[in-house]
Amino acid sequence: MTDTPDLTIMADGLAFPEGPVWLPDDRVLVCEIAKGTIREIGPDGTSKILAEPGGGPNGLALGPDGCLYICNNGGLTWVKRNGRLHPATTLDPRDYSGGRIERFDPGSGTLDVLYSRTTDGPLNGPNDLVFDDQGGFWFTDLGKYREKTIDRGAVYYALADGSHIERVIFPLLTPNGIGLSPDGRTLYVAESQTARLWAFDIAGPGRIARDGLPAPHGGRLITGLPGYQIFDSLAVEADGRICVGTLASGRITTVTPDGREAEFIELPDAYPTNLCFGGDDMRNVFVALSETGRVARISWPRRGLRPSNADTYRAIG
Repeated sequence: MTDTPDLTIMADGLAFPEGPVWLPDDRVLVCEIAKGTIREIGPDGTSKILAEPGGGPNGLALGPDGCLYICNNGGLTWVKRNGRLHPATTLDPRDYSGGRIERFDPGSGTLDVLYSRTTDGPLNGPNDLVFDDQGGFWFTDLGKYREKTIDRGAVYYALADGSHIERVIFPLLTPNGIGLSPDGRTLYVAESQTARLWAFDIAGPGRIARDGLPAPHGGRLITGLPGYQIFDSLAVEADGRICVGTLASGRITTVTPDGREAEFIELPDAYPTNLCFGGDDMRNVFVALSETGRVARISWPRRGLRPSNADTYRAIG
């Protein structure tokens, strides 16, 4: 099914927004990758900058301590196509300050680098993250593009107190969106350039069960898309369906966990990079329309999975 929903533009004029996070009072937090900022958007459309981490804040999540955890890709090189910002396919080293995971306390205004490397080497381009019910979080590292090479990506698991980080899933090609099933037993990872959605069975905090699957990283392929389409970040519905921002075609792709059923929701932007659920009944989708610099709210036919940390945010003021 392909359809175009009614949508409301909440904010525009943003510098490639990503990583929306809904708060129970209908505020939405987003990253502006091209400006290196974290912005708060009110239900009336007013907005303010909360933090300026620099680099390329890419993914955002609320932690159990009420702080914001940021996947910072370290910066991208930007080009204009038809007057609109796009990330370039190569990186100018002058634009790169190193990949890292940051923690921002909205109450105190403190911004700290939590992780910038592991025993396997430095983080290259952290992209998106999701917390589990143990207080740890999974995150993707997409890597970086260079003129003739591209990093192989990975999924990491880390503790929110900064005491432990490890690479768990490797190798992946441009891993981007990441999410958990409603029962917390399955980890979903979307690969951008392959337009593939993978599922990993979780064996415990920071562990996956490989069980002889043919893919070298231990994942089960749920779906892949034909033609030139790019998977970005994702969100999960309460019934377990996975909703993935799909670039180039300008859609949200919704697929059942077994991969047998899919829906395609058309949007007025070729780069609907990231989405989250919100609203009192969790039937609103907040989506970053990154090419046109907007954040939109869409009425959704089913309930989204309520984030476990939505009530922990330490509001400013």
